[in-house]
Amino acid sequence: MNARQWYRDLLMGVRFTVTGGREGWTRAVLTGVGVGLGVALLLLTTAIPSALDARHAREAARTDITFSASAPMPRADDTLIAADVDTEYGDRTVRGRELEPEGPRAPLPPGVAEFPAPGEMVVSPALKELLASDAGKLLRERLPDRITGTIGESGLVGSAELAFFRGGDGLAAHLGDQRVQRIDHFGDRDSAAEPLDPVLLLLVLVVFVVLLMPVAVFIAAAVRFGGERRDRRLAALRLVGSDSLMTRRIAAGEALAGAVLGLLFGAGFFLIGRQLVGGAEVYGISVFPSYLDPSPVLALLVTVAVPLAAVLVTLFTLRGVVIEPLGVVRTARPARRRLWWRLLLPLAGLAMLYPMMGQGRDHGNFNQYLVTGGVVLLLIGVTALLPWLVERVVARLGAGGVSWQLAVRRLQLSSGTAARMVNGIAVAVAGAIALQMLFAGVESDYTRSTGQDTTRAQMQVSVPQEVPVAGAAAEFAATRGVRGVAAYAEGYLGDRRADPGTTAQLTVGDCAALREIARLPSCRDGDAFAVRDAEWDTDTRKLAAPGRTLYLDPSWEGVPRSKEIPWKVPSGLRAAGTRMGMTGSEQGGFLLTPKALTAGAAPALTGQVYLRLDQGDPDAMERVRNTAAAVHPLATAMTWSDTERSDRFTAIRTGLFVGAACVLALIGASLLVSQLEQLRERKKLLSALVAFGTRRRTLGLSVLWQTAVPIALGLLLASTVGLTLGAVLLRMTGTPVRIDWSSVLSMTGVAAAVVLAVTLLSLPPLLRLMRPEGLRTE
Repeated sequence: MNARQWYRDLLMGVRFTVTGGREGWTRAVLTGVGVGLGVALLLLTTAIPSALDARHAREAARTDITFSASAPMPRADDTLIAADVDTEYGDRTVRGRELEPEGPRAPLPPGVAEFPAPGEMVVSPALKELLASDAGKLLRERLPDRITGTIGESGLVGSAELAFFRGGDGLAAHLGDQRVQRIDHFGDRDSAAEPLDPVLLLLVLVVFVVLLMPVAVFIAAAVRFGGERRDRRLAALRLVGSDSLMTRRIAAGEALAGAVLGLLFGAGFFLIGRQLVGGAEVYGISVFPSYLDPSPVLALLVTVAVPLAAVLVTLFTLRGVVIEPLGVVRTARPARRRLWWRLLLPLAGLAMLYPMMGQGRDHGNFNQYLVTGGVVLLLIGVTALLPWLVERVVARLGAGGVSWQLAVRRLQLSSGTAARMVNGIAVAVAGAIALQMLFAGVESDYTRSTGQDTTRAQMQVSVPQEVPVAGAAAEFAATRGVRGVAAYAEGYLGDRRADPGTTAQLTVGDCAALREIARLPSCRDGDAFAVRDAEWDTDTRKLAAPGRTLYLDPSWEGVPRSKEIPWKVPSGLRAAGTRMGMTGSEQGGFLLTPKALTAGAAPALTGQVYLRLDQGDPDAMERVRNTAAAVHPLATAMTWSDTERSDRFTAIRTGLFVGAACVLALIGASLLVSQLEQLRERKKLLSALVAFGTRRRTLGLSVLWQTAVPIALGLLLASTVGLTLGAVLLRMTGTPVRIDWSSVLSMTGVAAAVVLAVTLLSLPPLLRLMRPEGLRTE
């Protein structure tokens, strides 16, 4: 058969679709919508790498505070002092910078037209909207500066980012603080993302495969819409003289037309989705629409693969159908599906993954081709095994009510169609269960304890040196929602004026505060204590000799040499016992009450304030942050937590949740389109049943059973495959296998909820299709 004959037959199928009247266009639109939804999600997914690269490039272009240990650069007419004044509002981070230009050629940050003066600020559009709303009332108290403009897109990493630049004054005095630096340009010229460790790279690979596989399955199912009516048209073609091969090629041409229409729909859905995504924030991540540009190579691959898949799937599905001039022959008892070749797919997937068992992160990266191929084969195995499972189970279902019998009989006659409807959701659930197991198994490797005792304090505020810690403590104690305050002035004592060889920590606080970090025999203002042999402390015993002169260590606090302050160990120095501090370690060194400190030494110490809050006051943390901003713009308020997690691990997990939400939306939409197409093809049958006296409630229940039975079997198979794949992935990472039953139940529950929602949405069209007008024919 030459290519010209193929071309003519495929083109004839396309013409039948275009010129087939209302019926042809309805079928083509249904196919186009189903395919288009999948294509749009494929395009959005292939745009994710470019979006991440764009976010990283934007972040690198505006880099200012590098936390380097080098000495500050000299002042010049092209220098700028930038101070990190980030804050938090609720669970969102607000990026803030205070800017003080030192010359006419000082660099402007990206997205800013001119420097704001002291008392002025430019803000991101999202922050401006928040500050103008009732929800941002407490944040407005913290940021009272007058808004003079907005930050352009080039200065933001996402459309929903909260950020501001405000004018600063006198920042040069704080250049010893790592959060205040003199710069002559914005941007990290040596910026390069650190490579992922092998386990995180494995997570990324599996996430992409798991998110894309259900989309591919849905596209394959969508090109088969209108199968029964198509068969009747093909019989008419046989009647006018076409042979069976030509008829199949014409049918493939009709599917090709629907797939091409689906590409057009997909491009439109993608453009709409890109705008919607650009204005949304999901799990704290937002992007600009311009970020979402699919890779040209991947977009071309989608454009070629979707029509080709439509043709191949149609030819494959018609291989067992005998099309005769008087109708399509489908035997009452079709050949039973064979199991052996269906098992080969998941077994081949396991064979590809087996060589990497126990590799962990100590033997380099996992082979990405074996990982991708193995996971794909295991998930394709779900689509191959599910039709066999549905056929075997429904063949054994017994008698029941009328609705049950209608549903069972329909499933027995078309078990393949029923399985095809739920294949995508089964693949999605299997992959999600495996990923949840993998995430739960390796989470402890990327989560560590902070050591912070959240039962004794829930927030910590670092106060700059020039702010008296006692005055700051009083401000916080007067803040509504604060139940307790422990304030300390901290520094280091050394045995020499410069480059001390032996150092010990110095902590100044009142008796109540000191009792939080050490065991004191008795205490009154003027006492001094030494805590010897505490954890990580080996030098206090050497330095704690009464009468010895020690010096505040300038190398630690950045105190200028002219302000080196001596302190004489008092003769009345008393011993104190160790106690686990609020930060999770024992406090060693010298503990002083305020009167025991040398006069003039307080400005050389950094203040730390620990706060116990009213847990029933949801705004207590925001008021504390407002007080910190009022005490000093560079005061840093930190919220405590028992654990902290790797940012990269959190980002990958967030990406999974975002992608899973999109896939679930596609699942629901595709199932609904498929369900409506099935009901449309059975319009006359439904009308006839109603005409013979069948209750509408009975037909509605039959539709529910027809969906529920395949879904239940699909979720059972998906759970089995998902648990198997999850166990294999955990063995590959060298992690003990542990089943996360909560994830299994949650994923199956979400899938069941999606199916129930689709069934409920299909009931109104079902009621319309059961009207007597459905019996009308021409």
